[in-house]
Amino acid sequence: MNRPWQETLYPPGVPTEIDPDAHASINDVFQESVKKFASKPSFISMGYELTYAQLGEKAEAFAAFLQQDLGLVKGDRLAIMVPNLLQYPIALFGAQLAGITVVNVNPLYTERELRHQLQDSGSKAIVIFEIFAHTLEAVIDDTPVVNVITTGVGDCLGLKGKLLNFVVRKVKKAVPAFQLPGAIGFNEALARGARLSLSPVTVCGDDIAFLQYTGGTTGVAKGAVLSQRNIIANMLQTRAMIEPIVEEGNEIMVTALPLYHIYALTCNCLAFMFSGGSNLLIANPRDMDGFVKTLSKYRFTFFTGVNTLFNGLMNTPGFDKLDFSALKVTMAGGMATQRAVAEKWQEKTGCAVLEGFGLTECSPCVAVSPYTQDYFSGAIGVPLPSTDVRLVDENGEDVAAGEPGELLVKGPQVMQGYYQRPEATAEVIRDGWLATGDIATLGEDGLLRIVDRKKDMILVSGFNVFPNEIEEVVAMHESIATAGAIGVPCEQTGEKVRVYVEVHEGELDTEALIAHCRQHLTAYKVPREFEVMDELPKTPVGKVLRKDLRKLLAEA
Repeated sequence: MNRPWQETLYPPGVPTEIDPDAHASINDVFQESVKKFASKPSFISMGYELTYAQLGEKAEAFAAFLQQDLGLVKGDRLAIMVPNLLQYPIALFGAQLAGITVVNVNPLYTERELRHQLQDSGSKAIVIFEIFAHTLEAVIDDTPVVNVITTGVGDCLGLKGKLLNFVVRKVKKAVPAFQLPGAIGFNEALARGARLSLSPVTVCGDDIAFLQYTGGTTGVAKGAVLSQRNIIANMLQTRAMIEPIVEEGNEIMVTALPLYHIYALTCNCLAFMFSGGSNLLIANPRDMDGFVKTLSKYRFTFFTGVNTLFNGLMNTPGFDKLDFSALKVTMAGGMATQRAVAEKWQEKTGCAVLEGFGLTECSPCVAVSPYTQDYFSGAIGVPLPSTDVRLVDENGEDVAAGEPGELLVKGPQVMQGYYQRPEATAEVIRDGWLATGDIATLGEDGLLRIVDRKKDMILVSGFNVFPNEIEEVVAMHESIATAGAIGVPCEQTGEKVRVYVEVHEGELDTEALIAHCRQHLTAYKVPREFEVMDELPKTPVGKVLRKDLRKLLAEA
């Protein structure tokens, strides 16, 4: 394939290809890192550092517990329903060492969502944060789950006595723990496993590392089958794009996005193992005051986030006083970053926001802005090494240069398919090309830009209107915190644009907002209706769920 961006836009030292078979499994990378960076902190949580050696020891104990005590065997499924705490990486790598497939679960799932994912994945066991165990209790009889491991905030923190009690009270506040009858505590599981021996398990590239469920933004959540080779490939691809500026054993990655989400899972948790990096875990990023206080204690070097996270932090007291002198890269993904937010971030931190693009089905990374780019471009950058892309029209034909088309992806990071859904798989993977459902353009500067989701497009008098553009313009107005745009039926134009908004304070001045939009949008794109909400529906990483907005409209 012709990849012109590699010659003109790849930074010096970034390879054009990676070898997805360089490591047989995640275990190989993990065990190498545990030995090489034994004394370095792997994960940091609430002031406690877990070294690579300690992580390796605890992960092996947990693996032995799963294997010898619970009787799980290679290929069985373990669900992990835990926020960004030390228990997450221990359970994750423990499962991998035992050859067990990990099923990541959002701790905030409703009963319906949890039941679906446990049934669909066939999970036999689950590690669950105890304050969410009541949700599991309501559905467990309808699922294949046999063994439950519960964990509390104090587990694995290495704290004792009064200090531990203080931490537990501070984090739990008024949320009571719920202990399922017959469940095993996480620390007890580690203690049992430490007395057992792990039988070696051979894990190869074709084995399933994760059943990673899609966010459901376009319908029913489906399990993307991500093999060991898929994940290793994306770990290598991600590392390759920043390797020239990475210092082994000296990087601290701010990890506020949930590790159960594929973005932070690969880019933060897994890829940084190669360099002995530390993940600074933020268990509750909604506590912005606590978030800023934590950041004040570390010289962090990498930061991944999303538009809503950046915006929230910058409006939190104390953010302006943080030390950003060590920050090398700020990477944004998961949703479009608004220019006003990105430019404000660069002004305050001295670090440009670099957007990337990915999706669960690609493990997830497809493209990223080069780290040498010192400004916000509004583009998703260039495809990663060993990645091919095409832009096609509705007939599957390549579009002309500069024209928008659906983004197709081919590379070693593309999933094996949707679990037990051959028809759904065939809809998105054809001749090795994954249809992303995203409309993109390739500019004269060689950078890819996402125009919008194909299914979210609004048709006004025969003209295509892309919600991302509307939302960005609306959010530029000083009174708007967040915006979500959808199309609603209109007798005159077929559809018209309605925007749901969160306002900073006070009442919305609709006339002023419409006048603002008219300054930045052609007439047919200008929203005709606005509706204020206390909080827009969002994914765990802060992306506005337009499908939920459409559902609200249908129910009205």
